[in-house]
Amino acid sequence: MMAPMSSNGREFTPAALFRNPHFMTIVPGFWPRGGLLAGVPAESRLFTTEPHTQLLGFCHWQPTRTACQTVIIVHGLEGSSESHYMHGIAAKAYRSGFNVIRMNQRTCGGTEHLTPTLYNTGLSQDYRAIVKELAHVDRLTRIWLVGYSMGGNLILKAAGEVGSSEASLEGAIAVSPNIDPPKCVEALEQPRNWIYHRHFLVELKARLRRKAALIPGKWDLKNLDSTVTMSQFDHRYTAPDGGYASGADYYNRAGACRVLDSIAVPTLIITAQDDPFIPYSMFTVPLIQRNSRIQVIAPRHGGHCGFLQWARNGEDHFWAENRIMDFLQERR
Repeated sequence: MMAPMSSNGREFTPAALFRNPHFMTIVPGFWPRGGLLAGVPAESRLFTTEPHTQLLGFCHWQPTRTACQTVIIVHGLEGSSESHYMHGIAAKAYRSGFNVIRMNQRTCGGTEHLTPTLYNTGLSQDYRAIVKELAHVDRLTRIWLVGYSMGGNLILKAAGEVGSSEASLEGAIAVSPNIDPPKCVEALEQPRNWIYHRHFLVELKARLRRKAALIPGKWDLKNLDSTVTMSQFDHRYTAPDGGYASGADYYNRAGACRVLDSIAVPTLIITAQDDPFIPYSMFTVPLIQRNSRIQVIAPRHGGHCGFLQWARNGEDHFWAENRIMDFLQERR
């Protein structure tokens, strides 16, 4: 189901300056949002998802946690549990009565020591394992997966792989997800997107060096300095580390686009038609349109995980967060 606006009719109408997709993508990260979780109880927790692999989450429990729905939030590439959007949606969800868990992906948020592997966009098994633990150990019965960018692909892939087999999975929400990695990487490497491409590549190289210092000899870094594109980095390092035959094999197998037709829970995808490196065409395919469980909201503007609006009609500046909360609240 395709929709140009949210189900309650609240269209995204940015000011003229914010209709530039690069401006919309970059500015929200610098918007002052300090203290959003001040006074909210927090508990750190390690989730063991595979032998020798743990993911760090920060749990914000309601006083009667088993009586409440739970929202697991997953960040994007080179983000962490402390990313501004993670705090933003966590604060809204907690104050609306949900349990909230802000997850770090493998090696992220200073957790390089918790797993011998790198992280990649195909590791949906981590989030299936976390849902299973919360359902069968904590006895939580209504669990939502929410993800941004790469995190959006991970949670959609997990939802598609689970299908209807996990009764506790209530639904999934993805903002600007990279559901078809070959197309996203091709777009990211276009000259117009050099600022994002360079940022991701510099950060990923730095992370690999930190990992290599912890596990000497595991990765051959002799070609790291000559690696100048994301596709080279993924072919030389991400793919072999993740058990893929090549970069192309990794991209072709890691996308949620392969399993979207198997999603069996209410699912919302928010994406912008002008996202610099998440092509809108990915969300107009029959695979999505045929699945009545999936709703796509695709405003003309919004950039990548941006969606910054003027505060109006009782809402703050963060339009996508408010649409997430609408979707959650309508299904309580």
